[in-house]
Amino acid sequence: MEFLDYLLNDYWAATMAMLVAIIFAGICSANVKTTFTKYEKIRSAKGMPAHIIARQILDDNGLHNVSVIPTRGKLTDHYDPRKNVVALSESVYNSTSVSAIGVAAHECGHAIQHAKNYIPVKIRSSLVPVLNIANRTWMFLVIIGMFMFLPGMINVGIIFFALSAVFQLITLPVEFNASSRAMQTISAHDILDKNEQVGARKTLTAAAMTYVAALLVSITQLIRILSIANRRR
Repeated sequence: MEFLDYLLNDYWAATMAMLVAIIFAGICSANVKTTFTKYEKIRSAKGMPAHIIARQILDDNGLHNVSVIPTRGKLTDHYDPRKNVVALSESVYNSTSVSAIGVAAHECGHAIQHAKNYIPVKIRSSLVPVLNIANRTWMFLVIIGMFMFLPGMINVGIIFFALSAVFQLITLPVEFNASSRAMQTISAHDILDKNEQVGARKTLTAAAMTYVAALLVSITQLIRILSIANRRR
């Protein structure tokens, strides 16, 4: 608590903490690409492309209504609950690599979460409309509040920004659970052998760390904003 108080009352210390978090986030992002590329070179023994495996996982879970489609880019894979599609990037869709299969299984994990009404997913989805408004207005409220000496407006702006940190926090169990479901499915259905599973797990762990980094960036940025507000007061 003493360290937190120190950051809240020292603008430069809060700024340094935020910069460290941003650097950590950059390292995590680079590590995802490096890890994916490393295991992208290792082909699975069964030689099944990721989109076929994704289809199999979805069907095994009764999700016949969820489509598997290709999407442009690298590591742009995602599950879209509005369209009911698992979108796999160009580097994943037709690939038989260990990393591609891990990523495809992870996205299927998100589809399974939605189908089973996984509580953190429901909470995160409910925050999206509010978060969209908050992201567009928090900076305006804080800046105007500071210039016009309106503490109430500043506080509302800070609360709005804090929602992004809450969103990132709720995202952690969603992402880790999707990876856990992916690895359990890969193991249970013998999609990859034990040695190949190591590569898939490392790929998903590297990806999960980017969400941890995003949370740290949000928290340190929130602390920095609070330190600025304290100085203005």
